[in-house]
Amino acid sequence: MTAKYQEKIITLWAIFLLGTLFHTQLGLMPLFHNQAVAIHGARETDNIAWILWSMLGFFAVPMIAMVATLFDDSKCYRSLHFGITIFYSAMNFFHTVADLLVKPIAWYQVALMAMLFTIGLVLNLVSFQWMQERNYHKLWRERQTIF
Repeated sequence: MTAKYQEKIITLWAIFLLGTLFHTQLGLMPLFHNQAVAIHGARETDNIAWILWSMLGFFAVPMIAMVATLFDDSKCYRSLHFGITIFYSAMNFFHTVADLLVKPIAWYQVALMAMLFTIGLVLNLVSFQWMQERNYHKLWRERQTIF
């Protein structure tokens, strides 16, 4: 039995979220070895609330997309969802490039981001296929009301 598009999409989003959480966790691992993780030039008085809210949004959108994908298979939502996956792939690409610009380069972070980018491309493909699929359940219901 093959998985439906929605099952594939939810699974890919879950893998993406786990990878993103692990990316954050890897950045904090030096703390467990008494090493600093502070950004050079940052001050205690800097307000980083906007960063935290941005991270919350970046994590929340895939969670909402997973729930919405489970319950909504409308053409409009599928198109919106495909656009969201394209946005996340672009963000992953830029984040991978940004990780390459950090000195010294944390190759384990770059490798993880490359995996996340690849998973995002697969998510783009499956989302695109789902967007192109005709909604046979809706067609079947329409035909039932005709007869």
